[in-house]
Amino acid sequence: MQLTIVGTGYVGLVSGTCFADTGNDVVCLDIDEGKIERMRRGESPIYEPGLDDLLERNLAAGRLTFTSDREQAYSNPDFIFICVGTPSDEMGRADLKYVLAVAADIGTALEAQGPVEPGTPGPIVVVKSTVPVGTNDKVRAAISSHTSKPFSMASNPEFLKEGAAIHDFYKPDRVVVGCDEERTGSQLRRLYEPYVRQGNPILVMDIRSAEMVKYASNAMLATKISFINEIASLCEAFGAEIGMVRKGMCSDKRIGNQFLYPGLGYGGSCFPKDVLACISMGEESDTPARLLEAVHLVNQKQRIRFIGKIDEHFSGEVAGLKFAIWGLAFKPRTDDMREAPSLDIIRWLLERGASVCAFDPVARERAAECVQGDITFADNDFDALDGAAALVICTEWPEFRRPDFDEMRRRMAGNVIFDGRNIYSLPLMREHGFSYYSVGRRPQLS
Repeated sequence: MQLTIVGTGYVGLVSGTCFADTGNDVVCLDIDEGKIERMRRGESPIYEPGLDDLLERNLAAGRLTFTSDREQAYSNPDFIFICVGTPSDEMGRADLKYVLAVAADIGTALEAQGPVEPGTPGPIVVVKSTVPVGTNDKVRAAISSHTSKPFSMASNPEFLKEGAAIHDFYKPDRVVVGCDEERTGSQLRRLYEPYVRQGNPILVMDIRSAEMVKYASNAMLATKISFINEIASLCEAFGAEIGMVRKGMCSDKRIGNQFLYPGLGYGGSCFPKDVLACISMGEESDTPARLLEAVHLVNQKQRIRFIGKIDEHFSGEVAGLKFAIWGLAFKPRTDDMREAPSLDIIRWLLERGASVCAFDPVARERAAECVQGDITFADNDFDALDGAAALVICTEWPEFRRPDFDEMRRRMAGNVIFDGRNIYSLPLMREHGFSYYSVGRRPQLS
């Protein structure tokens, strides 16, 4: 099949490369010429494990092409996937300007292609970007305002986790397809069949339901994270241990254990934006999303609570002290700094006159673009510790789990660890003489 992918961010680049890897001819369209040139050389502009190899292989096979030429990209594809960003505006609403600009381009391109034979169905335009319910209708109208040529619409929300996006594409829990024509559903089933051979479902439904599935899914996962963090705060207040509470709670099969880990709250490009979008949809429809308003509030306060532990330990006097930061990205296996909790912590420290030395295995360059001030970046985790009054752990990279604690004590000027991910046990910290602050557990003071 002939596919055009519009947008080469996480969703567009991963989707286009994986579609090409199963034998489709894929053209990826982007307006960033520098980015296009990098990808033509086989250089991925994003960090995603396994993507570089897939990119190189499919470029060499001629199944994957990158272009900024709209005429080339829209030349008779079977599918056009819209994968551009939908950032939140100042009110928390999804900004559709990029999606609707692509729709206008598609309509203009279709109209310029000349007459078509009667009965020709035209391309299937698939909205894969995360968009509010009703957006497909706006896309259809925007395309139709520029052409009378035939085309079909579909919603196909993505469920790719950064750091595991390729695995998620090849082995999805489900594929959701929203359409209003039987032919469209059949064509998308055919496209996705290679990825569901293990028996996971392709769910075909109406377009508006498909649009809502992505928001409902992310809002539920965000709710679980805020819930366990609120329980962790109660554990701290009453002297319970969140790890034990979590084990007892999650042993109930009705509850399960996924996304129920206490920490610094959710970040990244999806959960914050999608929760705010649901809240905004509720306001616009006079159907207030009270639960999700609380989910967002709890998440924002979680970082403030954690910063409060640093402030209290040092009695509000952090000026002139050096802090080591381990982990910058909002989660492991990605370099994504969007809404990363580390940024709030670093900015707070810098604003109060502290200095920071940070280490992250892959997010150093992106982090440097996000913060300014008295911050340096170490080449490894232990170099960040030299002379530090305290270590703050913001991301649970695997290499942080079993460090040489004796070497850490030798390098640090102080003996304090603020662990925002609960990666160490209290007995272990006691054994090595650290003062240790975590989430949902009482401090371990040396």
